Amino acid sequence: MLRLDRSSILGEAAAWTAAGVELPQFDYEQVARNTAQKPEWIHFGAGNIFRGFVANAHQKLLDSGKADTGIIAAETFDFEMIDKVYKPYDNLTLLVLMNARGGFQKRIVSSIVEGIAADKSREADSCRLTEVFENPSLQMASFTITEKGYSLTGPNGKYLGIVDKDIEGGPEKPVHAMSIVASLAYKRYLKGAYPLTFVSMDNCSHNGDKLKNGVVTIAKEWAAKGLVEAGFVAYLENEQLIAFPLSMIDKITPRPSESVQAALMEQGIGGMDVIITSKNTYTAPFVNAEISEYLVIEDKFTNGRPPLEEAGIIFTDRDTVNNVETMKVTTCLNPLHTALAVSGCLLGYTLIADEMKDDTLRKFVEIIGYKEGLPVVVDPGILSPKQFLDEVLTERFANPFIPDTPQRIATDTSQKVGIRFGETIKSYIHREDLDPAQLTAIPLAIALWCRYLLGVNDKGEAFTLSPDPLLETLQGHLQGVTLGDRDANVRPILEDEQLFGVPLYAIGLGSKIEGMFLEMLAGPGAVRRTLEKYIR
Repeated sequence: MLRLDRSSILGEAAAWTAAGVELPQFDYEQVARNTAQKPEWIHFGAGNIFRGFVANAHQKLLDSGKADTGIIAAETFDFEMIDKVYKPYDNLTLLVLMNARGGFQKRIVSSIVEGIAADKSREADSCRLTEVFENPSLQMASFTITEKGYSLTGPNGKYLGIVDKDIEGGPEKPVHAMSIVASLAYKRYLKGAYPLTFVSMDNCSHNGDKLKNGVVTIAKEWAAKGLVEAGFVAYLENEQLIAFPLSMIDKITPRPSESVQAALMEQGIGGMDVIITSKNTYTAPFVNAEISEYLVIEDKFTNGRPPLEEAGIIFTDRDTVNNVETMKVTTCLNPLHTALAVSGCLLGYTLIADEMKDDTLRKFVEIIGYKEGLPVVVDPGILSPKQFLDEVLTERFANPFIPDTPQRIATDTSQKVGIRFGETIKSYIHREDLDPAQLTAIPLAIALWCRYLLGVNDKGEAFTLSPDPLLETLQGHLQGVTLGDRDANVRPILEDEQLFGVPLYAIGLGSKIEGMFLEMLAGPGAVRRTLEKYIR
């Protein structure tokens, strides 16, 4: 049985190849030595999207001789990732790419040469992080730490307790990710104020701005307390030295699939156990992912960068990055995902791919994308919106090997409806040749969300709603509403312009959505009947 480690891929290369696994094509030992002496790239956030996309892109450069140093992975939150997934497997990842027709592509990703826990109690790791940041050779610090990793405040607008402690404690023993990064940047400043680029690759709007705000805010608090030199803040804000470019990333790397694990075992690859850390991270020595992937980065680097355009990553200007994100989030992917999420929860689906086999639901999202979205899409120029949408509907959502659930996607929908539906509605308002009142599928999606908020599926059975910060308030507006109600009042939700960003009633959509919602309340099966009535 093959086991994922360096001795195996060197000594049993023929067996790995026979199992259909593509092996690294570069001199790892030389690359590791180069990285130790002149590190160029450190990445924070050691999870699946990094291992299955970003590290794989860099491996392409190493394989082709267009890079000669590897990536240093650092983890600021779940240190068990380093202890249980990196070190036992010599920092290797078995990447399994899965297409919608059932084909697997397997390759070992070996571009990560170090795994470090950003934990002050681990002296050797802390010293290595400092050494890396003090080295003038470092070009880029990138991030996939999720949107929450950049947040310094809670819902009340006040600093989180962990952030308060970091502000008081200064740069010596930081715990929050932004404080850790600020502390390391301060060491670089003290060593020689060397240039560096910080690249957020997280799937959130204006990610580079969020990263900059987090790091600079901590630095300013420290400076105000006299805990760092005043010039440190000026260093971080000097765009000739420090840059925080925007990026847009799009690739699904879900939890490890047990079916993939079983398939690997059948092919003679062992030790592929799924690992659940104490912080509830689901991971494994392998990463299963869809084939489709997009990473668009603002080309704003102060100390050089790897030629990642040779690996399919797109570098462009800031406006184009924004336009790609707008295309994805407001028209060609996210609105369709949300529509499938709320309708899937109501109709009892547990996989997005299964929903795409439902003729009514497939047509539902096709109308949202092609008929209602494309007429107002923001065309970024570097990607075709029509081709992107085609891929979403025919390859990505329909892929049965991507175990993505409507329940996961329905999380925090109140924070998303204004972007995912409201922006398209705004575009209809601003166009003289288009009338928002003529929309059908988008208002139906909003009505489905309102119906979803009851927590009762189309069979009349209660189900658990996905987490949402406004759930209590929204459900309060629907208190007492039951199936069969003919005069249920959903107006308080639809009139909330903070939710939708547009006055739904004033533009002729409020009453339409209200009517659809009431139709779905008629009794068991009414959600399905309403969908079939409007989606023809």
